[in-house]
Amino acid sequence: MIEDCYLVPTFFIDCDALSIKEKTTNLTSQYESVREKAVSIFYYVRDDIRYNVYAPRPSNAEFKASHVLKTKEGYCVQKAILLVALARAAGIPARLRFAEIRNHLTSPELLAKRGSNVFPYHGLTELYIKGHWIKATPTYDIIYCKKAGIAPVDFDGEMDAMLPAYTLDGRPNVEYILDKGFFEDLPIDEIRRSSVSWKYLKA
Repeated sequence: MIEDCYLVPTFFIDCDALSIKEKTTNLTSQYESVREKAVSIFYYVRDDIRYNVYAPRPSNAEFKASHVLKTKEGYCVQKAILLVALARAAGIPARLRFAEIRNHLTSPELLAKRGSNVFPYHGLTELYIKGHWIKATPTYDIIYCKKAGIAPVDFDGEMDAMLPAYTLDGRPNVEYILDKGFFEDLPIDEIRRSSVSWKYLKA
């Protein structure tokens, strides 16, 4: 089946790591349906893994799902990798998806370092549930959302879950510019070539 390639471990999506398998069992053992398991995994990654745009990532190792699980923090790509790995460990076909976005709430500090509020490789995920690929975006944890004044992304395992276009008080939040498609594993070299954020992280 075509979905089988989205169940196997890779260097970054190390769903065969013991810590990933144990966490998956903990999150899903009480549920029967794929949808319920996917929802449980999503909310764990969304809220228990703290969103940190400055999460260290000087080498490939910091992008591995098992590393993100251990440190319990990450930016959008790292959190998406962990969600995919946990889903695969639960037997749910999962893959990474990327989009170029404009984040209107980019902090002045980050904007000064990057020189732009456009992020070329925003990471999210797709989960295969009941014969359909469904987008799930676990980027912002609930505490971050409260501080930023944005609605948290909710996921029911049936509808796409994307970052909101506006804040709760009506200000522009995230604008999706370009869909860059889906990937079995992390296209790390392309991200490093394309993302201006990599320049200041390596400085």
